[in-house]
Parts: sequence; C-alpha cells; structure tokens
Amino acid sequence: MSRRRVDTRSSLGPDDEVMPYSDDETDDELEEESSEGEEEAPERAPQPQVETRPTDVTWKVKANDRPYHQLPEFKKKVFLCIKKSKYSGNAIKTYKYNFLTFLPLNLYEQFRRVANVYFLALLILQIIPEISTLPWYTTLIPLVIVLGITAIKDLVDDLARHRMDNEINNRKSEVLLNGRFQEANLLNSYLAIGTKAWYLFDGKDQTPGYRGFLSFWGYIIVLNTMVPISLYVSVEVIRLGQSKFINWDLQMYFAEKDTPAKARTTTLNEELGQIQYIFSDKTGTLTQNIMQFKKCTIAGRNYGKWKVIKPFSILCQLVDWSWNRYADKKFQFIDHSLVAHVRSKKDKDAMEFFKLLSLCHTVMVEHKDDDLVYQAASPDEGALVTAARNFGYVFLSRTQDTMTIREMDQEMTYEMLALLDFNSDRKRMSIILKFPDGRIRLYCKGADTVIYERLSPSSKHKETTQTALDVFANETLRTLCLCYKDISAEEFEAWSRRHKEAQVTMNDREAALDAVYEQIENNLMLIGATAIEDKLQDGVPETIAKLAKADIKIWVLTGDKKETAENIGYSCSLLTDDMEIHYGDDVNEKLTRRQASRRDDPQAYRRGKKKTAEPFFPGSNKNALIITGGWLIDFVDMACECEAVICCRVTPKQKANVVSLVKKYKKAVTLSIGDGANDVNMIKTADIGVGISGQEGMQAVMSSDYAFAQFRYLQRLLLVHGRWSYIRMCKFLRFFFFKNFAFTLVHFWYSFFNGYSSQITFEDWFITLYNLAYSSLPVLLVGLLDQDVNDRLSLKFPKLYIPGQQGTLFNYKNFFISLFHGIFVSLIIFFIPYGAFLQTMGQDGEAPSDYQSFAVVAASSLIFIVNLQISLDTSYWTFVNCFAVLGSIAIYFGVMFDIHSAGIHVIFPSVFTFTGVASNALRQPYLWLTIILTVGISLLPVICIQFLSKTIWPSVGDKKYEMELKEDDDKKKPAPFQRGRRSRRSAYAFSHAQGYADLIASGQSFRRRPRAHGGPQESIREIPRREAENI
Repeated sequence: MSRRRVDTRSSLGPDDEVMPYSDDETDDELEEESSEGEEEAPERAPQPQVETRPTDVTWKVKANDRPYHQLPEFKKKVFLCIKKSKYSGNAIKTYKYNFLTFLPLNLYEQFRRVANVYFLALLILQIIPEISTLPWYTTLIPLVIVLGITAIKDLVDDLARHRMDNEINNRKSEVLLNGRFQEANLLNSYLAIGTKAWYLFDGKDQTPGYRGFLSFWGYIIVLNTMVPISLYVSVEVIRLGQSKFINWDLQMYFAEKDTPAKARTTTLNEELGQIQYIFSDKTGTLTQNIMQFKKCTIAGRNYGKWKVIKPFSILCQLVDWSWNRYADKKFQFIDHSLVAHVRSKKDKDAMEFFKLLSLCHTVMVEHKDDDLVYQAASPDEGALVTAARNFGYVFLSRTQDTMTIREMDQEMTYEMLALLDFNSDRKRMSIILKFPDGRIRLYCKGADTVIYERLSPSSKHKETTQTALDVFANETLRTLCLCYKDISAEEFEAWSRRHKEAQVTMNDREAALDAVYEQIENNLMLIGATAIEDKLQDGVPETIAKLAKADIKIWVLTGDKKETAENIGYSCSLLTDDMEIHYGDDVNEKLTRRQASRRDDPQAYRRGKKKTAEPFFPGSNKNALIITGGWLIDFVDMACECEAVICCRVTPKQKANVVSLVKKYKKAVTLSIGDGANDVNMIKTADIGVGISGQEGMQAVMSSDYAFAQFRYLQRLLLVHGRWSYIRMCKFLRFFFFKNFAFTLVHFWYSFFNGYSSQITFEDWFITLYNLAYSSLPVLLVGLLDQDVNDRLSLKFPKLYIPGQQGTLFNYKNFFISLFHGIFVSLIIFFIPYGAFLQTMGQDGEAPSDYQSFAVVAASSLIFIVNLQISLDTSYWTFVNCFAVLGSIAIYFGVMFDIHSAGIHVIFPSVFTFTGVASNALRQPYLWLTIILTVGISLLPVICIQFLSKTIWPSVGDKKYEMELKEDDDKKKPAPFQRGRRSRRSAYAFSHAQGYADLIASGQSFRRRPRAHGGPQESIREIPRREAENI
C-alpha cells in the first residue's frame, strides 16, 4: 500500500509564496511579484507531480539544472550579438564600479553635483582672455584636488564593498544538484578716458557697453571665492573623520560578538545631532530575540514557579538533565515537579503537551558530528522544540511525509497528512498526523485570541488557563495556547478533497486555503499554554530614559500583540506609571470630535493657517498612545502630543507609512532602528536608518546608514557623536563663511577706487592658496576635534542635545551674523591700510604707498585676523590646534617670501610679478603698526561680545555646572514598572515569520536519514529562514 502524500498548498500547485523582505525590495515590489507568481513559479521551485494535477497545466520544472538554463531560449540580448541569461544569479553585487568604469562613472557622478558644474563653468570663463581677471590655475588646482580626494574616498568605499561582496559570494552553501547535495560557492595697459566709462586701454576698439559686459563676468570670477570649492572638500573631510571616530569608538564595541560600530555613510553625521523622533522595532531591537522556555500551564496546573522553602527564602535549584542524553545543556528550568510528572509517564496531559511541541512545527533538523542542529523559522519555534527535547520528546528527523521523534526511550514515526502553516492573518499553525495505531489527530498552537474562538464547548480548563495567561502576561512573557482534535477517517477524507481543490484553484488561492483550514480547525480541546521569555537587552531602560530627557520622542512599531508591546513598554521605561495611556477607541473618539470641529469651522483649518491651539490632551499630565495598525490615519498631531507611542499589529509597510507621515507633516528629522528584514522598509524611509546585527540576519544592517550590536549604543551615537558632529559642522560653516566674506569683499571695496575695472586686491597666488594652505587647517581641525563638553558630560546632561533639534547653531540668523561680521572685517582690512598709505613716507625716505605693498599689508592683516579669530572660537585645545594656527601663519610668510624672491621671478617672470615686495614692505615698522591696528580693531568687538554673551546670555552648554548641582539635589524616583499593576496579555508575535511548510512538502530539502543517532546534544542554534532554504 503506497503511503499518502502530505497535503499542503505546494504539493499540488506552484509556489506563490512571496519571499521575505530583502535589502532592495519594497512592499509594492513584493505585491507586483506576487501577482506574477504563477508565471515565475516553474523556474523558481520544483513541484512534485500528483495524479490530480489538471491536464491543461504544462509547467516545466528544472531545479538547479545549469545546462538547461543556459539554453538560448533563456537568454536576452545585451549589446549587439552579446547575450546573457535573463535570470539573475545568486551573486550579491553592492559595488558601483569596476576597473574600466571607475573613472568615467565617478566623474559623471561628481559632475552631477551643481557645485562642481559651477566651478567648471568658472574655469571655462577664466580661459577666455577677454573676461579673465584671475589665472585659470586658481580654479583648476582646487577643482582637481576636490575631484581627486572625492574619487579616492569613493574608491576606498567601493573596494570595501567589493571585499564584502566577495566574502558573501564565496560563502559555502549546499545546493541540490543531480539529486544530491553538493557544496558550492554562493556566487560565482594705459589708462584712457572714454565718453561713458573708465576702462583699461588695450588697443582694442570696444564700446563701453561691451567692456561693462566683460567687467560683469570678470567680477563674477573675482567674487566666486565667497563660496570656494575648498568648502566642499573640507565638508567631505570632516564627515569622513566623524565617521571614522564612530568606527573607532571602543565604547560602542560589542566584545561578545566582536562587533564594532560601523558608519556606513559619511553624509549624515550632523543629522545625528538633530533627531526628534526615533522609530524602533521591539523584538531583537529592544529585546535580545533569544527565547527561553520559562513557564507553562498544563491541564490547569502551572509549572515553572520558584519554590518557597520558608518566608523570604526561595530555592533556586536548576533541573539536572543528565538522565536525557539528547538534552541541551544550556536549557534551564527550575520546576522539578514537571520533570517528575513527565518521567513517571502517568500524567497523560503532560505527555500530550510535549508531544505536541515536538510534532507541531516547521523546524528542520540536521545531524552534524553526532549533534542535532535545529533550523527554526523563528526563535519561538526553536525554544519550544528545544523545551520538548529536554523533557524527553526529541524531534529527530522528518521526511516529506513523516516525522520521527523519540518519546522518552522509544522512537516513534508519525505519518504527516497535512501541514497548515502559520501566517500573520491566521496567527496559528496546525498539523494533521496519522498515529501508528491508525488514529488521526490534529495538533494546533497559536495566539490565545484565535485559539479560544475555536475551542469545543466541552473543552476543560479554559478559565484556569485564562488566569495563567494573565499571570504570564504580567511577567512580560510571550504565550501560546496548545490544543488538539481527533478526526475520523471519513471526516479527513472529505476535508482532504476540499483541500486539494483549494490548492489548485487559480483565483485567490490564499483565501480559499484559509477557508478550508477554518473547516477543520474547530471544536479543539485545550491542553495548556507555554510562556517564553524574551529578555531586554542590557541598558535599554537607561538608554530610553536618557533619550527622553533629550526631548527625543520614541515610538515603538511592532508586529506583536497590544498586550505584549505594552508589557515591554513598561519594562523598558518607555511607559511609566505617571503616564495616562490612551488606546485605539479613545483615539477614534478624539479624532471624530476634531473632524467635526473642522467641518463646523473650516476657516480655522485652511491650508497655510495655523491649526486650532486646542490640544487633544488638555492638562500637564504625561500621555502615551497605544494603537493598532488600523488607527494609522489622522493621528499624527495626537501622537506627537504624547511622550510615548506604541503601534502594535503593524506590518512592514505600515511601519514605513508611520515614519513617512511624521516626516511629511512634522518636518522633523527621524531615525529608524531595527534588526530584521521586516524593518528594512522603515529603515529606508527614515532620514537616518540604524541596523542592529542581531539574531535575524544582516538585512537591516545592509540597508542601514549606521550599524552596531546593541540598542544601548544608540545613546552614545546621538548624544555624543551626533551632538559633536552637529556642533562642529555648524561652527565650521559659520567661520568658513565669515573668513571668505572677509577675504572676498575686500575686492568689492577696492572696486570703488579702480574704476570698476575688476582688478583684484591681492596677489594671484595669495588668492589661490588662501583657502588651501593659509586658513584651511585651523577651521578644519575645529570641525574635526572641537568639543564644548566631553563625552561624559554629554551623556550625563542629555538636555545639551536640545539646541541641535531646534537648529539654533546654524540658521539664517547665524548666516547673516557671519555675513555682517565678514563685511565689518573686510571694511577694516581695506580702509585702515588704505588710510595709512595715504601721503606716507617711510624711514628711508621712500613712499611705501604702492599697490603691491598695500596688497601685502592687507593680506597679512587678513591672515592674522582669521587665525586669531578661530582661536577665540575654539573650545577644545590640543597640540594639533596650536600647531595648525601657528603653522598656518608660518606657511603664509614662508611662501610669500619665497614667491616674492628674485630667483623665482627670473625663472617665471610672467607668473611671479611681486618681486621683492614682501621684504621691502615688511621692514617698515609703520606697516607693522598698521597690521597690528587692523587686527586689534577687528578682534576687540568680538572679544567684548563673547564676554557679554557668556555672562549675560549663557547658553545651555554654559549652564552645565548649574545643571550638575541641580541634578545631584534631585531625588531618585522609584522604578516605573510594577509587576502585577494590571492584567496585560502577551501573545504570539504578529510578525512571526512563515514556516517551512512549502519547503517541507516539496521534498527537496531532506537528506537521507542516518541509521544511528548520536549522543548527547551539545548545542542548538537557530538558523534564519533564508539560510535554511539554502541548505
């Protein structure tokens, strides 16, 4: 008699399962893929043939048949006669360039930036002799340096991507080829007077209007140094340095997994100091995602409690598993009575409980070196099967049609008739087995909300189990209900026919299968419930508390049930006892009232006018919002009034929608943090994405901008690195604009005295080197190293973070302050030397009031002013800062005396025309006094303003010591979470991944079972679904 094949959705039809989220897939793309699933299924998964397949189906199935897929019909034309396979391979490719494409593609990308095109246009203008007022090399040299540095940075980043791709593509995986598993890689002039204007006579017959046109473009070139190309180089260097500081931070290094923090981008560091909203996943992000079987209730009796031996004394003796040679030595349990009941074989309910756990799952097992390795679709599955294993019910192997377990000391094989897999709508899974004695039984496990609806009226222990679920929920444990149903052969045969029809239907197959599942999953008999602990990561409550003090609002977006999310909210200090919790119904009522008010008074809500000032939650109490996925419309204003928001039962697409709503309507800088593939959409939607390298693979990390191993590192990333980066960049930009306004506007004042001829004030080489050598290093080091307070104080006083959220350190006001400061200094630099040079006689009887000497005095004054000004603005002094300031001044004088020497003039007479000017001018004490006077008048007002601002209008940073004293006087508040405060139910996660039912039913994933089983279990590891499919 032939054995019955398992009835699953993939045993009779194509596999239309939508794959889990990848790094570059969105929900819309997944929906499009699912609509084309019937077309792509033949090339995607092999399907076993059965007699009931309709005759009009003509699919071809060639799984892993390499020669077959190289046939011409599967190739597409790429260029001319060059063809390649129209199907993508397994190779991972994240790099952008190769040896041939690097130079053209990199230049193309760089010249897509408006700034580079602007400077290229200036260079072209400077090549035209009629309008050129500066030598062409004054723009070419900085432009080449900028392009070169950026190209080197891009090359280094792309080489890192090449290394990562090679590492992933060369990982060993096992592929089903020719009916067996094989190991393979994953890859494979004279002044004249005109009638209307003054101009330099050059012998050309040009009208005054035409000369004015040329002068206009000449001034465009002269004044281009207001925003020099070196600004972009400096910004890139500062951003790169800040990223390296994040990578090198040992306090963000997780030694347990040898995982350092990683800045995967260099363009968002300053935005880390402006975060207003954080959107966080729960499982694996706030929690460890390492599930441990802690408690259970069987037939109304609770197990897993601490044993009280006397008042205020608790016995904590772990169960000894030495009697079970298959036990996982890492598994811990404290209730010896449950072990005694199971080993006695007298408690039928306990035996049925663990038999269900060992059979009702989609876990796959692999034997490695006399060891069992479980491959679970989720940590919950792995924890439950491991618990059954330790209690004597060991899952040993499975085939396409059978499952083999060891029940205490006896090995049993059960025929699998059907596998009803878990999905996010069903929130449960079932398996139908045929026992060796011929009985047919359905085992089911799932969330209490769906199981209790399907229980038989005659089922026992419903009330006691409900009470136990409430107790487990108050302890923040994740719960599952277990039940069974005996099925007659006639009932199963009738249901099996309907199941097969649903499997081959071409219209809405998922809904048809769910309807068939509903017909068999009823009148269930309750056995009990499990309670699994998912511990918080270290430092999560402290991190959330500090981020809340920094006025950062944290929203938790999770697929878990409302009660589970609420429990975690209390335990991680996101929710506190002094908060008023608002749920979905309350939200609906308030939104209805607000919409009615809007209809009654539409003028108050017109576009562009400020909305009503009436808040959703009047009063000064703290508020928290807990809503489900159905309440995500028209709630942004209400949610932003709350201290904490928890969104439950949300899908990955809804997570991204929540982030998008806040970005759109609040114009706030947002950050998303998660650890799994279901968080990728949320991470990509936010302004900044952070990935945690946890238990769910590297999809979130690969899609993120920053990555580390623990949630607690987020506080250091934001409050230290983010805050420093923002302050440094703001200070850098303010000073950079100031020094270039002061430098460039001198040309503007000079134009009133040179007949608007676009003649420059300074020497050509001074203009070329000013932003490259004379003034760049001190301000660059401020952008890299400056600190108003150290990292300890930044973490101790989170309110220091608030100026970044308010954008007070660089805005239009700060920009215009820098502009007016630059105008003031440029006036001083030009007019004081100009007045000093009028009718002046030197000590040697010669008049030093020539143009070239004036240029040297003005340039020297400028160099002293900008370097001393950055010294006044520096908060954190190091040897490097001192060296940069003094070195910049020394470089200026050294280069100036060199290019003003007679020797270099002899070699390049047309390029170096200021021969002997420096030595002649700077030997005059009168000119040195002019420089000192110019510098003093420029800096004295700044010193006075800084003194008054620190004494009369101190900033938040200046008040840090007062804050320290005030915080020391504050009393510590009691712990916010009180167990047993209210009944909160924990349940199966809504985001729990679909199991391996389709893979199991295909029969292609199993190896031949070894004849003899090994000894004791050493370790069990959970392997993500995608890795399991590779195996």
